Amino acid sequence: MKPTGTLDPTSSTPVRGYVGDLLRRAFTQLTGEAMQDGPPSRDFVLLDVLAEHDARSQRELAERLGINRTVMVRLIDRLEQLGHVTRRRDPANRRSYVLSLTESGRAALDEMRRSVSERDARIAAALTARQRKRLGTLIGTLLPEAEQAATQSVEYLVTQAHYQQRRRFDALLGELGLKVRHFGPLAGIDRLGPCPQQQLARDLAITEPAAAEVVEELVQAGLVARGQDPHDRRRYALELTGAGRKKMPAVYEAARRIQDEARAALGETGEEELRKLLTKLLS
Repeated sequence: MKPTGTLDPTSSTPVRGYVGDLLRRAFTQLTGEAMQDGPPSRDFVLLDVLAEHDARSQRELAERLGINRTVMVRLIDRLEQLGHVTRRRDPANRRSYVLSLTESGRAALDEMRRSVSERDARIAAALTARQRKRLGTLIGTLLPEAEQAATQSVEYLVTQAHYQQRRRFDALLGELGLKVRHFGPLAGIDRLGPCPQQQLARDLAITEPAAAEVVEELVQAGLVARGQDPHDRRRYALELTGAGRKKMPAVYEAARRIQDEARAALGETGEEELRKLLTKLLS
């Protein structure tokens, strides 16, 4: 019998419910809640995300955090005026700016981390003290030793574990010439195609502009084709090309490896326990 939460490409939600997916959803929810707490929390979220790696564009950062792009422009403008963030032209796309954290931004972030305990208590309110401690132990198992010694707030642990899983998945997909952002659309088109772009965006719970951007990358890579929608000749239907279909077994195998690595680190019982705690946190 397939363990609960195992990746199944034939499922209507092929990645939903496994540890990496739950960490991503928890990260998205926690950052979304923090963005509602006002300027200090918004600054913390933006600086914390940029501390991990530069953002390819303001649009990418806005989509990653689930906030309005106009709001994002204002936030970045203010952080740039404070000297915490820099914008530079992307040499690969002169219409976009790469966002980077400055030394001043890193110092401000370190100061902010000392005052996150109040929000962390609210974040973990659904968990008992014992469950919160167990969550920290289980997530810590997924982190490098250097990161396990850092502050043990739930927000920190979820964020670092999400980044850790994302880096690993990026490395595996990189061997296939892909990025993590390509996995969801490829799996969605594989499952739904031929399908209109609007349907794909709804399925992935992202905006149509965000879907259009990543679909264009996949079209340019020769993995996705825009054909005519048989139900509405005014719009395109997306489907995998021959090259795309040929690549999907390796794409799914990369996702399985991430899942298997987490299960090996946690043990099957520990993985099931972590999934339950993350699900409760998300509730």
